[in-house]
Amino acid sequence: MTDQVQDSSDIEAIIPQHELEYDTDYEIGQDNVEVLGLDIHNPVFFLSAAIILLFSVLTLMFPDQAGDFLGHAKQSTLRTFDWLFAATPVIVAVFAITLCVTPLGRIRLGGAEATPDFSILSWIAMLFAAGVGVGFMFWGAAEPLVYHAGTWGTPLAAEVGTPEADRLAFSATLFHWGIAPWAIYAVAGLALGFFAHNKGLPLSIRSAFYPLLGERVWNWPGHIIDLFAVVSTLFGLATTIGLGATQAANGIAYLFGFEPSIWMQIALIMSMTGLAVISVIRGMDGGVKLLSDINMGIAFLLLIFVVIAGPTVLIFTGLGEHLWSYVTDTPALTDWRDRPDLNWFHDWTIFYWAWWISWSPFVGMFIARISKGRTVREYFSVVLLAPFAICVVWFTAFGETAIGQHDAGIGELANEVTDSSIVLFQMLAELPFSMISSIAAVCLLIVFIVTSADSGALVVDTITSGGKTDAPVGQRVFW
Repeated sequence: MTDQVQDSSDIEAIIPQHELEYDTDYEIGQDNVEVLGLDIHNPVFFLSAAIILLFSVLTLMFPDQAGDFLGHAKQSTLRTFDWLFAATPVIVAVFAITLCVTPLGRIRLGGAEATPDFSILSWIAMLFAAGVGVGFMFWGAAEPLVYHAGTWGTPLAAEVGTPEADRLAFSATLFHWGIAPWAIYAVAGLALGFFAHNKGLPLSIRSAFYPLLGERVWNWPGHIIDLFAVVSTLFGLATTIGLGATQAANGIAYLFGFEPSIWMQIALIMSMTGLAVISVIRGMDGGVKLLSDINMGIAFLLLIFVVIAGPTVLIFTGLGEHLWSYVTDTPALTDWRDRPDLNWFHDWTIFYWAWWISWSPFVGMFIARISKGRTVREYFSVVLLAPFAICVVWFTAFGETAIGQHDAGIGELANEVTDSSIVLFQMLAELPFSMISSIAAVCLLIVFIVTSADSGALVVDTITSGGKTDAPVGQRVFW
């Protein structure tokens, strides 16, 4: 899979040598100040911390008003810009494919002599854990099931119980979790990685805008870009951690037969924060990489268990069927014009696209950091296709098992879904060794949350330290 670049002349044939390096006097961390032993960028660190603190205080003081305001803002944004959100994944996917099939695909991140820092398996594990791990746990069984049952509407307004609705339950799920989010992440990551590893610029969001802004990127235009990236990353992480903590708390309560509470969620979040702090202190290799490898091992075992204990034949036959349905249904699912399912489209597809875009600074920058030494062609091939392959297998296995139980009237999934967070545990309850598999699922979910929080802290710390990747440990712990 790895593309070998024989010497620098291969790259010079693609891009003139003078374009490979920017003539800038900026030095990484030159605007930083030292406060209480921290090495922080002024003003990005202070402004982003102030915005997050102010937002948290206001939402705690005025929860109802904040909920109404944010809900209205969300709906207005989805209605007004649905066309832009819908078009974005298509544009970036076409751009990624174009780079792969042209000579530009031979460019290596970090230069012709650069070598990868991580093995291919560890690289994929970190991609998966940071990008979609928590979402796979939350929606792996629930999303195909609620589409199939029409709990909150169906894709393209298909009639529940028809072959079309059954097909779209999976093609819409793969549409949301497959190529689209990873195309967004991959293009963001390539831009950041290229300018950091090949151009010698700081590993920061502003660096990708250097061709447009020039030296102004080191002043307030760049400060605003990095500030926006930090805030959107932290808000996106808060959503994921909130979903994950809710599912973990509800799953534990479901397993042991007691009512979940907000205090249990708080205790879980505090415990996971403690684990994330330990992981952050251990650094990239001893923290994120180690946790990602553990994640993939547990996830693989859980997946194999569901395939064997669930409707095995249906799962294997469904792999090809759902993949083909994804290909054939994608144009209709992408088209925002005259939708018969406009509410569903806004509540699911456009919400997902907005979520992925809000995560792109975080995940893209994390991917850039771990992808040095890969060619552009190898980079896109793995970042787009490896998570998509996992997506197809994961949602097919968990979705077919959950839908099979629903249609056969087995267990609690025979009833209408009222709480998406416990669908996974309701499904596992009807399989052999349910307690063991459910505990494994809770552990996997917790480690995924810790990995996401750890990765996010590393990325935010890099941005708020002026592009430094070796900032003091206490700084990473703060975030």
